[in-house]
Amino acid sequence: MVIFVLLLSGVGIRAYRDLSRPGAWEYSRETFGKPTMKSAVVANADLDGSGRGRRMLAISGDIGRATANWFYDQLKQAQLSPGDVILLSSDGGDLEQGTIMGEVIRLRGLATAVGTVDASGKVHAASCASACVLVYAGGKTRYGIFGSLLGVHRFTVDGPVEDPVAEGQRTQGILLGYMTEMGVSSRIVELMSQTSRIRWLSPREALAMNLITTPIERP
Repeated sequence: MVIFVLLLSGVGIRAYRDLSRPGAWEYSRETFGKPTMKSAVVANADLDGSGRGRRMLAISGDIGRATANWFYDQLKQAQLSPGDVILLSSDGGDLEQGTIMGEVIRLRGLATAVGTVDASGKVHAASCASACVLVYAGGKTRYGIFGSLLGVHRFTVDGPVEDPVAEGQRTQGILLGYMTEMGVSSRIVELMSQTSRIRWLSPREALAMNLITTPIERP
């Protein structure tokens, strides 16, 4: 009994320490409560209006502190194959979670697109901003759906830090390394750093930076 109480106390102390960290409550709430994103598997989505269906996992909502774990679970259930599409619609959220999601997408050889899908399987234009763009960048092929928007802005650091300048430089370095790994021009990190408000990229800009690799025009 004494050993059990000591073990239980140790777990409680570790849990308290973990929850004292910035964002820990949000992580716990998302993990054990309601996710900040929702998903739907679409067996025959019409990406380009051609009538040819393809398998997709459509996800939408905010990218929270525990979304990468949630996303991994959704992928396992969706049973996507390389070349299948992750369809995104999000205002963004957590930078670290967005990069993890993008890495998982790339490792699985999946494509990405920005949009929503209706009950008939038709894909409609949508927006993807902030950390969502990091998820989008993970696509081996990145489709540009006509009318959909990609938006970037400067990322901020949550909570107090000893050296805000150094932390900002570290974040910028992470973004630069990630985008370079994904084959996107470093120009996009420069555009991010220029504004705290969302800057919507034109299709020409997104293509020039290789953020969009395959534009889709509606027939």
